[in-house]
Amino acid sequence: MITLHMKTEFVSAVVLLLLVIDPFGNVPLVNAMLADVSGARRRLVIVRECAIAAAILALFMMFGRALLELMHLSETSLSIAGGVILFMIAIRMVFAHPEGAFGPHQGGEPLIVPLAVPLIAGPSALATVMLMATREPGKMAMWAAALTTTMVLATLILVTGDRMQRRLGVRPMQAIERLMGLILTVIAVEMLLGGIRAFVEGLR
Repeated sequence: MITLHMKTEFVSAVVLLLLVIDPFGNVPLVNAMLADVSGARRRLVIVRECAIAAAILALFMMFGRALLELMHLSETSLSIAGGVILFMIAIRMVFAHPEGAFGPHQGGEPLIVPLAVPLIAGPSALATVMLMATREPGKMAMWAAALTTTMVLATLILVTGDRMQRRLGVRPMQAIERLMGLILTVIAVEMLLGGIRAFVEGLR
């Protein structure tokens, strides 16, 4: 039976993943990358890249614990590293950078790089799904559902991104990205503090 707590966790996971993937912030970059691609082909490329990103994120979610064990890494180190990466990206979102939150991109139709990786399945998103799976592996079905929901929403946002940018304009899109960056900053700090807290407790 689905409880209110589970529903809250699911919504929180979707919101966190949306903030990390940042589809609104990626809209201008995707539009610029696909400026010379026709409408129908543009939608196909976006769906393809989002599917690739979703597959990569799902693999990291399912095999994240095994990867950590193979590389002899702890959840604490992953939490601290993920918090640092999230914080750096959040700062670039809040203080709008001309190259976007993930740096410069090359022209031409993208294939995996840079749209699927790192714009969608970036280091922070990979670290986030790994943390979800390693901290509470018993809720893997819920995390998978949250990832699927997030990727569907992100795909819809990116597919309608050109229309959205034309209607809203550049400034409202920047305002949305900065607001998401501010929220992501708080999440990054909490993740970083959680890792530090776990490290200190491990020294006792």
